[in-house]
Amino acid sequence: MYHIEKIDLKNKVPTEEWQLRVDLAACYRLAQHFGWDDTIYTHISARLPDKDEYLVNAYGLAFDEITASNLVKVNLRGEILDDTPFKINPAGFTIHSAIHEVRHDAQCVIHLHTNETIVVATIEDGFLPISQHSMFSVNQMAYHAYEGLAVNAEEKQRLQEDLGNANILMLPNHGALSLGRTVGEAFMRWADLQKACEIQVMALSTEQPLIPIRQEVLDTVKVQQQKVHMGSSGGQMVWPAMLRKAYRLDPSFAE
Repeated sequence: MYHIEKIDLKNKVPTEEWQLRVDLAACYRLAQHFGWDDTIYTHISARLPDKDEYLVNAYGLAFDEITASNLVKVNLRGEILDDTPFKINPAGFTIHSAIHEVRHDAQCVIHLHTNETIVVATIEDGFLPISQHSMFSVNQMAYHAYEGLAVNAEEKQRLQEDLGNANILMLPNHGALSLGRTVGEAFMRWADLQKACEIQVMALSTEQPLIPIRQEVLDTVKVQQQKVHMGSSGGQMVWPAMLRKAYRLDPSFAE
C-alpha cells in the first residue's frame, strides 16, 4: 500500500520515446508544483510519434509520484502495452483517446480540474477576453457540455465534434483541456489559460465595471501571437526553462 513498485525503462525504450516520457513526467511534476493537480485524478497524455499509442499516468499515483518509467503506454482501445503493474483511469481513457483519435496534430493533451477553470467554464458568460493573458486563448477555444463522469464511450464523438480544430476546450461544471504539438506547447497553453481564468475570477469578485479590450485589438491578436511564445516556437522557448525548474524541484521524475 505504501510502496510504489519501481520500474526502470531508460535503456529499454527508443531514445525518442524516452525523451517524450521525461517531458511528460516533468509536466506532471510542474502541474503539481503550481497547484493544478486533483489528488490522483485528471490526466496529461502524450502521443508517440506516428503511432496510435499514447502515454498517460498510472491510476492511483499522485502527480508528484509520476516518473518517466511509470507512465503507462496504451493504444486507442485502452489496452495497456507495457509490462507494468499499473492500470489507467477509464474516464481519462475516454477523454484522451477521443482527442488523440482525431487530432493527430496534438501530441500532448492536458486535462485538469482547477477551481478557476471550472468557475470560468461554468458561468453563463464563459471565458472573457479581459486581460493580456486571455489573448492567448480567446481565438482557439471551444466548449463541450457536461455529460456526467466521462465513462460513456458514446460521448467521444460529441467531444470530438465540439473540439473541432480548437486547441482549448472548456468543460462547464468540470474543468478544461489544452492541446499542443509538443508537451511544451500544451503546457504553455494551459499556463496562459489558467492565469487568464484566475484574473477573471478575481476581476469579477470586485463587482466593479471592467474595462473591455477594444474589438480592433481582439481582431489583431492572432497575428500578434506569432511574435510571442505561442508562434512558430510552439511553446519551446518556455519549455526548457520549465524543464530546468522540474529538475531543480525533484530530478526523480526523469527516472
